[in-house]
Amino acid sequence: MSRLQLALNVSNLEESIGFYTKLFGVEPAKVKPGYANFAIAEPPLKLVLMENSKPGGTINHLGVEVEDTEAVERWEAKVTESEMNPKAQKNNTCCYAKQDKFWVADPDSAPWEIYTVLENSASFGENIKPNLTASNSGKCCS
Repeated sequence: MSRLQLALNVSNLEESIGFYTKLFGVEPAKVKPGYANFAIAEPPLKLVLMENSKPGGTINHLGVEVEDTEAVERWEAKVTESEMNPKAQKNNTCCYAKQDKFWVADPDSAPWEIYTVLENSASFGENIKPNLTASNSGKCCS
């Protein structure tokens, strides 16, 4: 099996574990002092959380591409039920693709998009990420 590993610096491990447990619907596979990892089957991902004092802001955004709009809507319903305040964007042109998506921010304001590509686009797009937190806004994929 192959899967992507993503290691994130987090400022509060417990808050981040709670967020990612809700977002992906699985408990961590391992939790140690200052460390947790998730073995996520769908999407295939090894998510590693490392608690430290390094500042955020080195990631533009993170995302999960799903198969279709119905899958986006299922994820959106799940995170809405968990009171995670998703911000939807339908028929959005971003990163040279027309997409249906929504955004959520983790406890350190890292923006996550759950999206599907509807069709390719000749333009990058000028749509703006929704204001997820006071310090987290800007153009998509910039």
